Amino acid sequence: MAASSYAVQSILANPMIRIPSRSRVTQFGIPAMYMRRNVSLRVRSMAEEEQPSEPASPVTPPPSAEPKPQPVSTPSSKVSTKFSDVLAFSGPAPERINGRLAMIGFVAAMAVEVAKGQGVFEQISNGGIPWFLGTSVVLTLASLIPLFQGVSVESKSKGFMSSDAELWNGRFAMLGLIALAFTEYVKGGTLV
Repeated sequence: MAASSYAVQSILANPMIRIPSRSRVTQFGIPAMYMRRNVSLRVRSMAEEEQPSEPASPVTPPPSAEPKPQPVSTPSSKVSTKFSDVLAFSGPAPERINGRLAMIGFVAAMAVEVAKGQGVFEQISNGGIPWFLGTSVVLTLASLIPLFQGVSVESKSKGFMSSDAELWNGRFAMLGLIALAFTEYVKGGTLV
């Protein structure tokens, strides 16, 4: 589908292709001279094996055969504790830690901006780097310790405050922090 759409667009959008006014046009609006003919189409199919039909009358199992209870598999609350697994690109730590830092950073940046009238860049240049580094270290360690002990975030997530809600809030906080800094840069001053 995509290939045919691309072909149609390239044919119709190219100014070098001249379409004669009396040429035959297909039902799709493509000149017939660009359509291939004698294309064979093969459809292969396999018949499904017939399932034995069930008898009309119910059959009771023999009394000697007891149904064995199936073990219920519960999701494990343990995860891999390898350093490379925890901090992998798709691992549990990177996005969660960045999201937590962004949530704290966005709230702190907005609070200082409202209280003192300083923009994000002014906050960073007036001694914000040590606060940022200290908060980053504390939150990173607090997030990594349970993961290295093998406790998954999903096992502790219940109800409204779920692990998915935390990820989405972190994503929005990351976008909000970038938008705040960009808006202040373009505006040339504080947002509020």
